Amino acid sequence: MKKLISYTLLFTGVLVWRQSYACTNYLVTKGASADGSTMVSYAADSHIRYGELYFKPRGTWPAGTMITLYDRGTNKPLGQIPQALETYQVIGFMNEYQVAIGETTFGGIEELMDSTGIIDYGSLMFLTLQRAKTAREAIKVMAELVEQYGYVSSGESFSIGDPNEVWVLEMIAKKTNLKYDKKSKKIVNVDKGAVWVAIRIPDGYISAHANQARIQTFPLENLKTSISSKNLHLINNTDVEVVYSYDVIDYARKNGYFSGNDAEFSFSDVYNPITFEGARFCDARVWAFFNHTSDGMEVFWDYAKGENLSNRMPLYIKPNRKLIPRDLMGFKRDHFEGTELDMSKDVGAGPHGLPYRWRPLTWKVDGITYFHERVTATQQTGFSFIAQMRSWLPNPIGGILWFGVDDAASTVYVPIYCGISRVPESYAEGNGDMLTYSPTSAFWVFNRVAHFAYLRYDLIMKDVKRVQDELERKFEAYTPAVDAAAMKLWEYDSNLAIEFLTDYSVNTANSTVQKWNDLSNWLLVKYIDGNVKKENNGQFSRNPWGYPVSPSQPGYSDEWLRTIINETGDKFKEPNQTKH
Repeated sequence: MKKLISYTLLFTGVLVWRQSYACTNYLVTKGASADGSTMVSYAADSHIRYGELYFKPRGTWPAGTMITLYDRGTNKPLGQIPQALETYQVIGFMNEYQVAIGETTFGGIEELMDSTGIIDYGSLMFLTLQRAKTAREAIKVMAELVEQYGYVSSGESFSIGDPNEVWVLEMIAKKTNLKYDKKSKKIVNVDKGAVWVAIRIPDGYISAHANQARIQTFPLENLKTSISSKNLHLINNTDVEVVYSYDVIDYARKNGYFSGNDAEFSFSDVYNPITFEGARFCDARVWAFFNHTSDGMEVFWDYAKGENLSNRMPLYIKPNRKLIPRDLMGFKRDHFEGTELDMSKDVGAGPHGLPYRWRPLTWKVDGITYFHERVTATQQTGFSFIAQMRSWLPNPIGGILWFGVDDAASTVYVPIYCGISRVPESYAEGNGDMLTYSPTSAFWVFNRVAHFAYLRYDLIMKDVKRVQDELERKFEAYTPAVDAAAMKLWEYDSNLAIEFLTDYSVNTANSTVQKWNDLSNWLLVKYIDGNVKKENNGQFSRNPWGYPVSPSQPGYSDEWLRTIINETGDKFKEPNQTKH
């Protein structure tokens, strides 16, 4: 997602740009999952992104129909392009053919921005999902769109998956280079478009990216396993594992970003050189994911902390076990627990171990710059998902978008089948927005619970996680039965199967929001005024005469009380006492 804090640093005479650090993506291949599905996860982290479930129905369009594109970060109109004659249904960021796309912004070299372009990263994702039936086709569509219409965003890493493959595509715009074109008699940008590299993650492996470009060196074109954009017609050859813009190296050389041999060219090191911030704020989240799934990641801990920038992690690793969607849900909730950077352990966590820090990410005291950790689970998430794609099922049944709004740590991922014909009212576009509260909106209901939990995190989150786990385990257990029922209907009448999946997805999502609304009310009763009501299986305790049993008063931990003493000395000490 677009990042909100910007800074510059000098690198070989070129300004390198970042914004606030947002979004975390995981990619899982068929051979790395427990059931042979592929998975792509995405967290849309932004201080202005509203959590809602986008829905674009399938359509056919008369020749000459135009579509207006809008900047995803500001909603500013960018321009118009011809609409495709046929567009595919898209729910969230997954289409009816089980193609899913996520992104993280890495920014990169500041001058690389095409001010004449009209395709931004958001338009690129939605247009591609409406036009591509496979991940390979998606890469081709993306490359052709930016070449034709220009790319107005900064550097992006895209996760692209279908039921058989997952790819990482990294792209950055070319800078604006205006010249007079004698043929058209207009001033044009002669460097319109972008430079990019796409790599297929090998089967049995996993990958991730989090606002730092991660593709380094790659095999150059051999027309078998690696091709350039001049040979995009070969992309559907299943031997092809690397695709890149034909000028990705030459453009860097022409602009003075790179002077080595072609074989030494590293996309990340040239277009988004690693810095302390890129490692500590960005790739550390990749490290956390890898550390959950692989042995031996401690060898990269110095890199994740920003202490040894030459010790880069690989783009992909082989996990030590097969993964399921609930694993990825858990990884989305990471706050560096179990490491020295655990955000619940230092004084910034306050008396209740809150693993969050309010922005800005970096701050100054007495002229010295400090920072908070940037972990995977963050309060400013608009929505997140785990897209699960299953090749052995018909597309409308095979694709599940496990979708959650607000903070991943306190959300519930509900199953949304990709073939459904409508979305749940509580998650639908237009039900409230970032400046408009709606009592029926999933985003606002989940935010209310999360913000209440932030007040006394160590106590309240235990109850939140209990209900969260109860619901997600239930959805996981239901999935095989729902699949089987849908398949039975599919064999009889595919429309009935879609109607069934629609009812299941909509009812499950809406009932989850109602359950969360009930939880919000229950939490308020239990934790009001710093007390904790006694309860048994969710029922609050009363004495034999119906009066409330006196609540407990847990107060503060000994560690926090000592913090108060260290700060105040004898200010609050009762007189005439000696230490025992």
